[in-house]
Amino acid sequence: MSRTIKRGSPPRRQIQTKRRQQPKASIVDRAIEVLPISHDTVRRIATWSIVGAVGAVAIATATWFGVPGAIGVAIAEGVGRAGLRVEQVEVTGLSRMDRMTVYAVALDQKSRAMPLVNLEDVRQKLLSYGWIADAHVSRRLPDTLLVHIVERKPTAVWQDRGKLSLIAENGVWLEPVKAEAMPDLPLVIGPGANEQEAAYQKLLDAAPALRPVVKAATWVGNRRWNLLFESGETLALPEGDSDAAKALVKFAQLDGVRPLLGKGWIRFDMRDPSKLVARKPGQVVNRAIADPEDENAPQRPALIEAKHTAFTMVQG
Repeated sequence: MSRTIKRGSPPRRQIQTKRRQQPKASIVDRAIEVLPISHDTVRRIATWSIVGAVGAVAIATATWFGVPGAIGVAIAEGVGRAGLRVEQVEVTGLSRMDRMTVYAVALDQKSRAMPLVNLEDVRQKLLSYGWIADAHVSRRLPDTLLVHIVERKPTAVWQDRGKLSLIAENGVWLEPVKAEAMPDLPLVIGPGANEQEAAYQKLLDAAPALRPVVKAATWVGNRRWNLLFESGETLALPEGDSDAAKALVKFAQLDGVRPLLGKGWIRFDMRDPSKLVARKPGQVVNRAIADPEDENAPQRPALIEAKHTAFTMVQG
């Protein structure tokens, strides 16, 4: 009797699967992970950079080989449609200048495509505004214009034909100002007085002791100054910057030795720098005030014939 012997199946070998090793991160990937921006943002920046570079190369190539301007413009417009287009303007440096005006100038373009924005043209338009001493305009891809403004500083108030205005150095007009809102700045009066502002500041520097008590200055006949003091007196100075400065210094010396301001005089005349002539209310003659340091001067002031002189008084 035969027996059937069943042979058992040999044990199966367990096949161990090898784990795939993750590729090592490159130096660039590790650097990106450190940045506080996402991978998507980095990819977008890279895309815009490539598009911008390609557009710039295309326009430069067209210009080099003399391709008609219309083709270059078409390429630039294509770059703009691809994403390099002015969508926003960032402005810095403003204090007094109107911000919306700067935006309007920066966006006043025939085309908003970045390659076609004329940065120097934007700058020159901005420099036409009084408040703006200088402007720096640049691009930040993909869609932003950067405008940095350097403003002028007001140096004086100019009164002309009853209107008050802020002016900067060299008489540059800035903006109107109301009488009740006038800043603590020198006041110059009369046609052309704004253009003489720098000379007026230099004149006051010659006699710094008088600067705090000078209320205003009128530019007379486009040739000389009349100064109005806080105490109400007017001082007529001679023509010429040098003679005017010498006369003002002399007046300051006389006022220092024997106070003249606030003593009832209404007008001093030093159009002849060698002498000071003064007048009080109601007098029909002017009085020559002697220099205390002049040994040849008479001990008692001499009277001289009164002269009719036109001068400007400032209501205040």
